[in-house]
Amino acid sequence: MNMALSRLDVVTLDSPNTNSLSQFWAELLNLHEIEREDGDRWILLGDSESRRVMGFQRGEHVSGSIHLDLSCSVEDFDTERERMLQAGASETRAMRNESYGRIANFADPDGNLFDLCAYVK
Repeated sequence: MNMALSRLDVVTLDSPNTNSLSQFWAELLNLHEIEREDGDRWILLGDSESRRVMGFQRGEHVSGSIHLDLSCSVEDFDTERERMLQAGASETRAMRNESYGRIANFADPDGNLFDLCAYVK
């Protein structure tokens, strides 16, 4: 039985205006900022229990596009990354270690972007 280990962690919107966009969605969904990196490069909103809900990443915006973040444990990261490649995903950037954990950036067969993240926090 082939069991999927990844799970949807957060929906991320790419935008050149992460501050204003994150404030809009925070107010609309009654969320609050729980993480910020490099000024406004990455803003993460959480619910009342500070669970990750929605992210805003500074970048090129294509109207109607959403980018997904999938997560797994640090221990399962290499296996999950390989499983995604075997399923037909293509890596759009080399896998790397960041202050928050490990990340791999992918595109699905239609070019939709998504990330695999293993958070250490």
